[in-house]
Amino acid sequence: MSNDYEDICSVCHRTESVAGKMLKMSDSLCICMDCLQKSTDMLNQSPYKEMLGMDPAAMAGMFPGMNLNNSTEAPAGIQENKTEDITKISGEDEPEKKEEKKDDKPKGPSQPHGTFFLNLNDLMGGNINPRTKIKKRNPDEKKEPIIKLKDIPAPHKLKAKLDEYVIGQEEAKKILSVAVYNHYKRVATDTMDEIEIEKSNILMLGPTGCGKTYIVKTLAKLLDVPLAIADATALTEAGYIGDDIESVVSKLLAAADNDVDKAECGIIFVDEIDKLAKKPNTNHRDVSGESVQQGMLKLLEGAEIEVPVGATSKNAMVPMTTVNTRNILFICGGAFPDLEEIIKARLTKQAGIGFNSELKDKYDKDKKLLHKVTTDDIKKYGMIPEFVGRLPIICPLDSLDEDALVDILKEPKNAILKQYQKLLELDEVKLIFDDSALRAIAKKAKEKDTGARALRAIIEEFMLDIMYEIPKDENIGTVTITGDYIEGKGGPIVEMRV
Repeated sequence: MSNDYEDICSVCHRTESVAGKMLKMSDSLCICMDCLQKSTDMLNQSPYKEMLGMDPAAMAGMFPGMNLNNSTEAPAGIQENKTEDITKISGEDEPEKKEEKKDDKPKGPSQPHGTFFLNLNDLMGGNINPRTKIKKRNPDEKKEPIIKLKDIPAPHKLKAKLDEYVIGQEEAKKILSVAVYNHYKRVATDTMDEIEIEKSNILMLGPTGCGKTYIVKTLAKLLDVPLAIADATALTEAGYIGDDIESVVSKLLAAADNDVDKAECGIIFVDEIDKLAKKPNTNHRDVSGESVQQGMLKLLEGAEIEVPVGATSKNAMVPMTTVNTRNILFICGGAFPDLEEIIKARLTKQAGIGFNSELKDKYDKDKKLLHKVTTDDIKKYGMIPEFVGRLPIICPLDSLDEDALVDILKEPKNAILKQYQKLLELDEVKLIFDDSALRAIAKKAKEKDTGARALRAIIEEFMLDIMYEIPKDENIGTVTITGDYIEGKGGPIVEMRV
């Protein structure tokens, strides 16, 4: 298995594909020929090389192909292989005095200036991280495509699978299914003819808790492709404290087990993308806003990116590899608060007095207002035109009403209620939720205005006492949760085993 990964130089931390053939001294120690040549050059330039036991003839036999005698000559007045000259260098008058000093305390030869090239911590394998191993790539070898055309599910099949896990958002699931299907058709065929298909990245808009991240996770699981989820709020411009922009590709590479070929066919979901909007009325440099948008342009479009392996920022101690983002699908998601106000202002420009005027509150109760969004609205929100242009597919999501929240509680394969029923089933207790309880939970969640995330918080609150008391009595057989219990007007119905 180790042969499938590239060796990394313990000194300069370059990979085998960059530094070339390496000398492998142990399982965790490899040194490239450049570092070894520099080290020997430094030692050859030093008058102490004989004291250090560095015999060029012996080293030439150990490392064939290395040029060990191309360094400059020793300084004038220093003759090699002469004991008296060595004593002069060390500041001693007679060889006999040196013999006397040996009896006091044995001292190793002092390390000459300029020979600190090899880090002892690196030589012992202290900085070797198993996550930084990179799989080898052979450009001459013809590999089978990672994603085959026949293995890509059709859009209607993708949507049917999404329906099993995601409730509502019919239009969003349809848009994503078609976009992902077309993207992976492009990847699988690799533009077999003269018509080159361009990449179509996706921008998801929707309030918090409406299922943006969950839909992307489900899609990646159905397609069996590596997925990386990054947070845009942690990104900063290069040179500032925070994660570099290339760290989003590093996360994808780690999700693909450091297999570059597999990572180049993955999906990157950048959440909280609305936090990168330009700050109005600012006179200082926006290193975590507009600058990050500009830095992401090449990533979204497709380019060869130098990516740190096993780290979130570039530095001399981290190995680097090159990843082509041409076939990586970028999905950017954000809540975009107050974007609806921008849409309303654009739609009610005719508001005023007269026959052709429109009421300013005409769109206040429009649940599909986000579906009327345009690129101009997003640019007015604070996203730069070049960034919006690289996200041609806009996928708006609806806020969840009470009926959708009730369905989320019980319909999906891994619904929240099914999870608690499974927990109590392990204690041989049957858990039942009646319709009034489901409706009461959905009503409370709607009031919190945090989407589906509020459901678990509410259930955790009223299930605490039940989960605590039930293990005390082994005779309990069934627990029924009612609407009165959710509203604090009564308790659950407990039935004992017959």
